[in-house]
Amino acid sequence: MLCRLASRGRSRTQLIAALGCSASRQKHTLPDLPYDYGALQPHITAEIMQLHHSKHHATYVNNLNIAEEKYKEALAKGDVTAQVSLQPALKFNGGGHINHTIFWTNLSPNGGGEPQGELMEAIKRDFGSFGNFKEKLTAVSVGVQGSGWGWLGFNPDQGCLQVTTCYNQDPLQGTTGLIPLLGIDVWEHAYYLQYKNVRPDYLKAIWNVISWENVSARYTACKK
Repeated sequence: MLCRLASRGRSRTQLIAALGCSASRQKHTLPDLPYDYGALQPHITAEIMQLHHSKHHATYVNNLNIAEEKYKEALAKGDVTAQVSLQPALKFNGGGHINHTIFWTNLSPNGGGEPQGELMEAIKRDFGSFGNFKEKLTAVSVGVQGSGWGWLGFNPDQGCLQVTTCYNQDPLQGTTGLIPLLGIDVWEHAYYLQYKNVRPDYLKAIWNVISWENVSARYTACKK
């Protein structure tokens, strides 16, 4: 089934809603991982997971809180120029927080294999086979120039699954309208210490720790 990207007209509204950008919002916090840092070895080392989670993700969270505080002050002052100037920081750090929060739950030491049930049926419907889907998501993720993410998303307008990429930390739903189901981080900090500059090897390995239970639950929830 061919399907187009969902409307981008909702991008700014969705991103602000996802960040919970309001005066009463409590500060964002770094979520705990649902497994130990070493649980995904040998596919992803404990050193990478610790740095990725406790340093990189933590930095996005801290900078998002700073940007939101400045944005709240700009709103209170009616300073539109300051509000506009803060949009890149909100998008980058907010996206980094959103993306990584999804990413950790998409992985599991008990992952790998193939999905079952409705998700597998949808994959076969929209990509022809699981093998075709896996090949396509791998290819677009390898092809990201610089830093970014490969995504499997649900298009609510078309009612179908779609593979796409986002650059830097652009959040999938906030920039494309697609609901994120599975995200693969292809920033070098996600793999360089183990796989050096050979991104295809990292992508080959990560399929062994994909939590299809989590991806399936996301697919079920987005259709309600």
